[in-house]
Amino acid sequence: MRFFSSLRSRIALTSVLLALLAIAVAIYVVNVSVTHETETALQREIVTTGALVDQLRTTQTETFRTLARLIADAPKLKAAASTDDPGTVQTELQKILNEYRTSLTSTLMIVTDKAGRILAAVGASEQNARRVAGQPAIGDALKGRDSVSLLPQPNGILQVVTVPLLLGEINPEILGTLSVGFPLDDALASQLKENSGSDIAFGMDGQILAATQPREDRGALTELLGLSDLSGNVRIDNEEYVVLSRPLASKGDTLPPRKRPVVLILRSRADQRRLLHSIHVGLAVTAVIAVLLATLLSFAVARTITSPLATITDAMREVAATGDLTRKIVLGSGRRWDDEDARLLATTFNTLTDSIGRFQHEISQKERLSSLGRLSTVIAHEVRNPLMIIKASLHPLRQPGVSASAIREAIADIDGEVARLNRVVNEVLDFARPIAFERTPTDLNALCRESAAAAAGASPGPEVHLDLDPTLPMVMVDPERLRIALVNMLVNARHAIEARNPASEAVAAGGHTGPRAGAGEPSPVTLKTSAAGDRATIVIADQGRGIEPADLARIFDPYFTTKRGGTGLGLPIAKNIIEGLGGTIGVTSTPGQGTKIRIDLPVGGQTGSPLPRATR
Repeated sequence: MRFFSSLRSRIALTSVLLALLAIAVAIYVVNVSVTHETETALQREIVTTGALVDQLRTTQTETFRTLARLIADAPKLKAAASTDDPGTVQTELQKILNEYRTSLTSTLMIVTDKAGRILAAVGASEQNARRVAGQPAIGDALKGRDSVSLLPQPNGILQVVTVPLLLGEINPEILGTLSVGFPLDDALASQLKENSGSDIAFGMDGQILAATQPREDRGALTELLGLSDLSGNVRIDNEEYVVLSRPLASKGDTLPPRKRPVVLILRSRADQRRLLHSIHVGLAVTAVIAVLLATLLSFAVARTITSPLATITDAMREVAATGDLTRKIVLGSGRRWDDEDARLLATTFNTLTDSIGRFQHEISQKERLSSLGRLSTVIAHEVRNPLMIIKASLHPLRQPGVSASAIREAIADIDGEVARLNRVVNEVLDFARPIAFERTPTDLNALCRESAAAAAGASPGPEVHLDLDPTLPMVMVDPERLRIALVNMLVNARHAIEARNPASEAVAAGGHTGPRAGAGEPSPVTLKTSAAGDRATIVIADQGRGIEPADLARIFDPYFTTKRGGTGLGLPIAKNIIEGLGGTIGVTSTPGQGTKIRIDLPVGGQTGSPLPRATR
């Protein structure tokens, strides 16, 4: 998730996502519109093809009707029909068929008498002739009306036009009927396909009788029979077609729906699919190019925003790492896009660092003066008393006849006070100057015993109880420096116990106070060592009154002390020594229960330069 932690990445990603959303919506709308338009166009084409097929079939029917009437008006056919002689009519009918063969593509011609009996039939079997003669169209023709009938055939549908044979013009006599039939077969379907561009199928009596489709593929079309004016889809040989069903019979046809004659017009979706595929490919290529351009543009725009921010961030990071407030943010000029907000931020940051620098300088000056004042006060206080004692000790020496014992006593007092002055000066120097460590492998338990003995000899107080870990390894430290720190903290702990008497002076450094241990009770001051991993731990605990929370945060501050006569440098110096050895020091305290100081030191020690002067 680090990618999203960058402002540049988030801006670029947001821009790309918006571009993707816009492109996706645009492609979706275009795709829906194109698909709808192609579907509409396909439907429009198939409806147009249906109208064209109807028109061609109607034209063909009218042509045969006209030819049938023309033949029925032939005098020779009327004369033959008036004889009621089948042989005469058959001969004359064959002559007429031969005469009109070039213009009449009829497959059969049938003549009946006025009773509906067959007089002659050409191009039809006896069974077909009887089927035609049994149609209601014969009765209509004997009543003087032309009619059209449809008969299923093995290879298609036979469309029969029947007209009456009329004798005379005024109150004509009906001599019989003439039926002319022509097929709706595969040949006609192929001809219609050439004219319309669509596949054609003729169906009747619950089956497909003729079609441009192969016979093995016609089964799928059978399910569509009986549904007139149908526009739907059908899959034939893994190819999808749009199908339009148009009735061939008149609306008054009494046949069951599935047996009624229909023409099915099939339009393949292959061209539509190819068109849509090419459009989809074009849209996909366009989308990819648009996304790439949007991505590049987004990153370019994001860079113009984040580049100056990165410069500002780097400068801030450098200032935070080095503390160098003189570091200024300089944004490049002359760029095509100059971000005014970034420039304002950089200017504001530079102004802020200048202000902080000035403020730091002023605070430093004030702290320096304040520290100098506190140090001067401490030194003046610590130096004044020894000087007064030295002055008082020198006064008897000026008197005549001074005894040797008085001289020795004065010299002892002067020597003691000079040592005291030297201690004060050394403490100030130890805190002020860098500490040079001399690390050697040290037995920490032995060093703790020595420190406890030195603390016991430095001042009166309770015994220090030792709880030393015998498995503690050798530790790389400066033993002399560490001993100074331990002695200082042990002395403070013993003072904290001694300060339990309300009438006594508060002599505990850092405000340590607590009760005195009673007879037979464990020592209220303990020194414990232990090892964990690559760290050695020293814990100094006392059962004094504890440290107030307000004072606990300041005990390592230079010159902070609640001990009368103390310099407030003991614990800060100890902290400098511990941290200089690569360790850590921490203090926990509960008022009324006691204080615990924990020191952690690396077993292998730490190589480094002398510890710089503390800045606190």
